[in-house]
Amino acid sequence: MKPMKYKRVVVAKRGPPENLQITECDLRDPAAKEVRVKVLATSVCLPDVQARYGLGPFQPKVPFVPGYAIVGTVDAVGLGVSDAAPGDRVAGYLVLGGYSEYVYLREDRIIPVPPSLNPAEAVPLLLNYIVAYQILRRSAKIKAGDKVLIIGASGGCGTAFLDLGRLAQLTMYGMASKSKHAILAEYGATPIDYRTEDFAEVIRRAEPGGLDAIFNGMGGDYLDRALPLLRRGGTFVGYGNPLSTRATLGLLAKMFAFNLLPNGRRIKLYGATAFLLFNRKPFVEDWAILFRLLQEAKIRPVISGEFPLLEAARANALLESGQVVGNLVLVAPEMLDASGTISAGPRRPG
Repeated sequence: MKPMKYKRVVVAKRGPPENLQITECDLRDPAAKEVRVKVLATSVCLPDVQARYGLGPFQPKVPFVPGYAIVGTVDAVGLGVSDAAPGDRVAGYLVLGGYSEYVYLREDRIIPVPPSLNPAEAVPLLLNYIVAYQILRRSAKIKAGDKVLIIGASGGCGTAFLDLGRLAQLTMYGMASKSKHAILAEYGATPIDYRTEDFAEVIRRAEPGGLDAIFNGMGGDYLDRALPLLRRGGTFVGYGNPLSTRATLGLLAKMFAFNLLPNGRRIKLYGATAFLLFNRKPFVEDWAILFRLLQEAKIRPVISGEFPLLEAARANALLESGQVVGNLVLVAPEMLDASGTISAGPRRPG
């Protein structure tokens, strides 16, 4: 009897989206303490692109399957699995491997997902929303009425900050290109056009007493320009993948040196994957909170596009175009309607 096959999308060599190729694999039984998950949705995010080009330290060797996070249904379980059963809705924070019709997860790496949630809306919570939530709550420790600046406010993480920031009753300023200002306004944030406006001057005029927090996922020279905008007791949080080991070490050195100064301000760095390696418990707790907020319609990820799972190259090309607002998601065939098109169109904040 011939083994069943499944398809996945592989980075065959470094470079542009056309280097993503569809390959077939044998569908094996899950090993002991392992579950097999049929992927219903997987996110398309900047770390996928950086890994494909080999940008930054610790990138995988080719060939590899991109895909940071998935939401799916347990299809089969291995011997000794007690916390999952076929039919369960689960998620996985993979870092690699999500662009695939099936994935295999260790039982202790399963993240429970309420079955009522739309997988395409749930999957952005695994990376973009956990980053924003933990930076807001655990790093910056924001409170209602705080004044914050979001550098790069229109992408997947940026719109997560906007969504959660509105819920937390923050006064928000967001930097994005002019064409993306509408989404910032929908969340009640004051838009700043980084191409034509000096963001530091805008903030100084609007908030002469300074900001409580600044969130930067864009790198660049924003650190030096933004730090003077913080009030005493304010926090600058940098997140995102540095593009070189040298840049990483330089940022760490600057953080340690600055934090020794008696100026009442702090620089913090956040990296979800690194933190998760040391302590999984806060992530499990926070994902459960985020799933509940989505169930209660208190948050709603911005989904700008959904693509069939095997059309990852097209989705990656769109992400690289710089035109995307919010999130892009790859979905399984059963998420499509009878005509073969995406059953749910672009979703905006409710």
